Amino acid sequence: MVNHFLKFSHIAPEEIQPIIDRAIALKTGAISNALAGKSVAILFEKPSLRTKLSFWVGTEKLGGNPVHFAPEEVGLGKREPIADVAHVMSRMSEVAVIRTFAQTTIEEFAKNASIPVINALTDAEHPCQALADVQTITEQLGTVKGANVAFIGDGNNVAVSLGYAVSGLGGHLVVASPNGYEVPFEDVEGANTFGSAVDGSMKQVTSPQEAVMNADIVYTDVWTSMGQEAETAKRLINFDGYQVNPALLDQASATVKFMHDLPAHHGEEISHDLLYDSRSVVFDQAENRLWAQAALMEKLIQS
Repeated sequence: MVNHFLKFSHIAPEEIQPIIDRAIALKTGAISNALAGKSVAILFEKPSLRTKLSFWVGTEKLGGNPVHFAPEEVGLGKREPIADVAHVMSRMSEVAVIRTFAQTTIEEFAKNASIPVINALTDAEHPCQALADVQTITEQLGTVKGANVAFIGDGNNVAVSLGYAVSGLGGHLVVASPNGYEVPFEDVEGANTFGSAVDGSMKQVTSPQEAVMNADIVYTDVWTSMGQEAETAKRLINFDGYQVNPALLDQASATVKFMHDLPAHHGEEISHDLLYDSRSVVFDQAENRLWAQAALMEKLIQS
């Protein structure tokens, strides 16, 4: 069977730490030619800075050739059927990286592909971000196991994948969201099951203050994601009180670190200049997209 990475849970809990360790090794100078003579097709239906840059550079660092397609070039499922695109890319490349809207789109693509397919973001999950996140937490704390992580804001794709990642490594994630914006119940249950063997957990609350109590890591994301722009005014009202700012960080652990997957809306989910607070590790986190994804591609191509 072809190994895909469409959801974070497609990595077994015992496989997460070796990928993180390899990512850190690559970051600190290890050399890999896992993609030498191979091409990685990068097909994005959503705009991207970090994801495009990190996959492009990561492919090159593994000796491979990145080939990028913008939304208008392919028309996945519109100009051309998803299955047809998957078959063509499988004949001409060795890995496909897809950034799209519906999870069903990437699932259908993977079903018809004979090469590894990587989810570079869907509305349901952002598993590559979560992989970089737990690498960052490992670098900051030494281990994710036993770590207390607070996620403040929308129970979105980032929160879902983070829940699986943190719980799968034996950490504890508490998500604070307004009513109606919680992480789907099935994903909270799924993350708890995923991390049960290593005592990992995920919990949903409404109070940011409750979530950050004793937190080693405080994490947030935008209140309005791509595709939700029509809801912006409503969300600004509903997320009032969910801003992460120095005062909220002060209620967490004395050694707390702040994370954000970017891009950030300054003055909304974070106070102005919080990215540059001494407790912020946001740009380390952004860089780790490169190394985590390189380690992931190496694993998938060698499996």
